[in-house]
Parts: sequence; C-alpha cells; structure tokens
Amino acid sequence: MNATQEKLKLQLEQAIVAAFGADFAGLDPILVPASNPKFGDYQANVALSLSKKKGLQPRAIAAAIVDKLDVSEICEAPEIAGPGFINLKLKTAYLEAQLNAIQADSRLGVPAAKTPKREIVDFSSPNIAKEMHVGHLRSTIIGDSIARILEFQGHDVLRLNHVGDWGTQFGMLIAYLREVYPDALTTANALDIGDLVSFYRKAKLRFDTDAAFQETARQEVVRLQAGAEDTLHAWKLLCEQSRREFQIIYELLDIKLTERGESFYNSLLSGVVEDLEKSGLLVENQGAKCVFLEGFTNREGEPLPLIVQKSDGGYNYATTDLASLRYRIQQDQAKRIIYVTDAGQGNHFAQFFQVARKAGWIPDDVELVHIPFGLVLGEDGKKLKTRSGDTVRLRDLLDEAVSRAHADLKTRLQEEERQETEEFINEVARVVGISAVKYADLSQNRTSNYIFSYDKMLDFKGNTAPYMLYAYARVQGISRKGDINFKELGNNAVLLEHETELALAKYLLQLDEVVSSVGQDLLPNRLCEYLYELSKKFNQFYDRNQGVQVLEAEEPQRTSRLILCDLTARTLKLGLSLLGIQVLERM
Repeated sequence: MNATQEKLKLQLEQAIVAAFGADFAGLDPILVPASNPKFGDYQANVALSLSKKKGLQPRAIAAAIVDKLDVSEICEAPEIAGPGFINLKLKTAYLEAQLNAIQADSRLGVPAAKTPKREIVDFSSPNIAKEMHVGHLRSTIIGDSIARILEFQGHDVLRLNHVGDWGTQFGMLIAYLREVYPDALTTANALDIGDLVSFYRKAKLRFDTDAAFQETARQEVVRLQAGAEDTLHAWKLLCEQSRREFQIIYELLDIKLTERGESFYNSLLSGVVEDLEKSGLLVENQGAKCVFLEGFTNREGEPLPLIVQKSDGGYNYATTDLASLRYRIQQDQAKRIIYVTDAGQGNHFAQFFQVARKAGWIPDDVELVHIPFGLVLGEDGKKLKTRSGDTVRLRDLLDEAVSRAHADLKTRLQEEERQETEEFINEVARVVGISAVKYADLSQNRTSNYIFSYDKMLDFKGNTAPYMLYAYARVQGISRKGDINFKELGNNAVLLEHETELALAKYLLQLDEVVSSVGQDLLPNRLCEYLYELSKKFNQFYDRNQGVQVLEAEEPQRTSRLILCDLTARTLKLGLSLLGIQVLERM
C-alpha cells in the first residue's frame, strides 16, 4: 500500500502540472488515508491550499485536477466531496492483484531499504555490580524492537550495550570487599549477584559517611586506571559476574547485544579534552574544564556549562559519551546513532550533542537521535515499586508474568476439560507471559508513562499480546481442522467479494507502509496498533454470524479465503517478530 500511495501521489502531481502548469511541479498533493472508509481509501486535500494561490474555489481546483487525473488502473472514478476533497477508492481487482503478488514473497511486499545504512542502537545499558530492575525494562524492549525493524529493512545495525563498568563506584566496591570479603576479588563466583548488590549498598553508605574510606576508594580508582594487576583482576571478576546475571534476563527476553562498556573508551577521554581545547570551546570554571552551552541556564539564569574534566582531573559521563560518539562515527562509520534512554536524560543528550556539533565532529550525513521514554508506574499511579518501597527487580517482574500466565492457562484447561502436557503448559506460559510484558510496553506511545498491570496485559480481550497470539493460533486451528497445508495452496487467485474480505485485504496491504513509518519515526506502538486492528479485521472476517465461511465454502471462495487466513497469520507472525514476540501454534 505504501507503493500504492506513492503511485497515486505521482499521478496527482502530474495532474496538478497538467491542470495549472509547470510552476506547480513537485507540489505536495496532501494525499492521506481517508478519514472515513465510506468515502474511499485515500483523500487528496491539495485543492484547499491551492485555491488561495489560484484565486479559485477549492471545488473548482479539485475538478480541474480530477479532469487531468488518470488512476483508472488503481482506483474507481475519483469523487469530489465537501469543500474540495478528492476521494479515491481502490478497485477490487487491484487489491486482488496486490494480494496475489505477495503470496510467494517472504517479506509480504515490504521492500528492503534502497540505500541501507550503518545504524547504531544504544540500549539497555545496566550498571555492573547492580541488578537489572524495572527501570531497564523500557530501554531494553524498545531498543530491541527498533533494532529488529531496522535490521528487517536491510540496514547494518550494531546493537550496543553501553554498560556502566568504570568509575568511582568500582573503587568504592573493591575497597570495601578488600576489608569484608577479599575472596570475592580473587575467586570467580565467590558471590552471587544479590550479595554483590548488598555489598555495593554498604560500600556506598560507607563512602558517603567515612572520609578515610572515601580516600581509600579513590586510591583504588587510581590503581584501576593505572592497570594495577590485583585491582584490574578484581574489576574483571565483578564485571563477569554481573554479565552472567544480565545474560539470564537477555536470554529470557530473546535480546541480542554487543557489550561495549564505558571502560572501552577510557583511553580516548584525554583526546576529547585536548581536541575541545584546540577548538577553543573549553573554558576553565572553578577548576573544572567546561563547554558553555546555548539555551541552557542554571536556577540563577546564568549559562550552564557541560563539564568534561572535573577539578580533580577526573572525567564524567559527558566525556565518555563524547568519546563514544566520536568512535561510533569515525571507527564504526555509523550514519544514524540512536540512544534509547528515559526522558529524564533528555537534557544530557541535547547538551553533549550540542558540544559535538560545535566541535565539528558530526558530519552532515550523520544523524543523532535520542529516543526518550516515560516511566513504568504502579496501579497507584506512582513509580513502580515493591511493597517495601524497593525498586522492582526485572527478573522478579518477568517471573511473575510467566507465573500468572501459567495459572491462567491451568484454569482455562480445567474449564475446557482439556489435557495438555506439562511441557506444553510451561512453554505457552513462558511465551504468553514474556510477550504480555513486551507488548504492554511497546503498545504505549514510548514518550508517555504507563501503568503496569498484569491483569490488563494478560487479558485475552483488547490490545494485548494474548489477543494477538490467539488470532495467529486461530488460523493454525483452521489448518488443523481442515487438514490444510497453507504452503500447498500455491498461487491460486484471491477473490474479494464480502465486505469483511475487502476490509481485511486493505489492512493486509498496509504492512509496508507501517514498517516504513516505524523505521523512520521509531515509534513501535504504531506497529502494535496495526497488528491489533489487523487481528480485529480478521476476527470480523471469520466471525460465524457477520463474517464468511472458510472451510465450509465452495471453491474457488474456499481457497481464496484460506489464502487470506494464511496471509493474516504470516503478517501477524512477521509483525510480532519485529516486536520481539514469538508466536504459538496452539494455546
């Protein structure tokens, strides 16, 4: 349908030139999907804007365009409505031809990018020596979905996990463990992650209240930066231990990442400062080296600086982010760099992006994008916490979703008097539980906060993963009931007769448009909305009372409708895979 819209747009542009002359070449015909299906499928609104330039009534403008417009291969005769809208209704024969064309296409008519680019998606980014918690949920899930969509489009995507694996916190933790648990610094797996987190909290408390310990911790940081063998060995053990715990969650969520932590850029930090000095951007302020920014002020209204080297000679997040940005452009050759973090970091990204641009480090063909997202809230409307007020561990949240899906499936099996193996029950519970969490997050506009509710996300009604998974499984049920092998249907012709067939067909042919939109705007909720509407259109098509017969229909309608069922299932499977969601053949 994206190709269809492009064809119609081109024909409208040519008709405008034919009607009003070459001065109007390239004028946008303002072609959009029709606001109401009864008026057609597309609507061109150019007549309203063009009427002022031509000094004519919009309907007269529309009539002149329609007189020169040839869309007979695609649409019924154009109609002019209201003050001058040009309504276009796709021909049934055209829709049938489009569906017939995508049957044998594994991409279902979605073209690969004409000019693939090197793209980096920076997401997840937990901190070493800390457990992943609910705060990492959105970055991890949204980042993975964006990466999947870009990869499907044919872009060369580098998925980076910019973990916090360097800095003062390691000096603090190592200094504390030397006192209370030295084996953890020499022996692998001496501590589990829970104990490590507990020790980290105690070390932080000690650091904040004990000046002597604070100095000891700083010395450990110096030793770490200098590559002292014992401190470096201890640091590697702590990092490896955290990595193993992160990997458990990544495998549960089916997330693939390349880890490149803050430590990776450590040797590049001094070069960042030197180059900023050479460019004349650095200003010394209270002993620190800073770049003053445009559009940022402190509470007193004074210009706000971005510190790139602290007064004690140390570096901070901004320095590391500037170093990583330069590396990604110069070494990784990235043309678009996408950072997926919470909205609260918006100023930080705006600031270091500005510094990099001022320094001339961003080529004209490189795009920097911060993808902000809102908070995960509890049902009380506040930040999601445990009953004791602690941050919710991500592992606990996912395990709870699977556990609830397991209990719900057991109940349904009892009600249906159906017997299934424990292996089947566990697999369905895993897929439904994890999918429910992912979809509940991705179906929200990422810029908004949302309320986390197990009951809503596991509901089989509404815009949820279970609803989508059930629509897919329903098609597989048709296959089993009729002993149908969809792959053997061949290239039989699709015939669209019933209104529910036409509605489903039009929606099936919008996949390319949706994928293209999400790849550009990076809003996965648009894909969720599409899949939800597609599932509703399929259920209306298959509804026993208002829809059509499939297995019971006579030929050639039977095969045609089976093809529609198969195209629906394949579209759902592909679309859900781009969200990181696995389908089920049976539920």
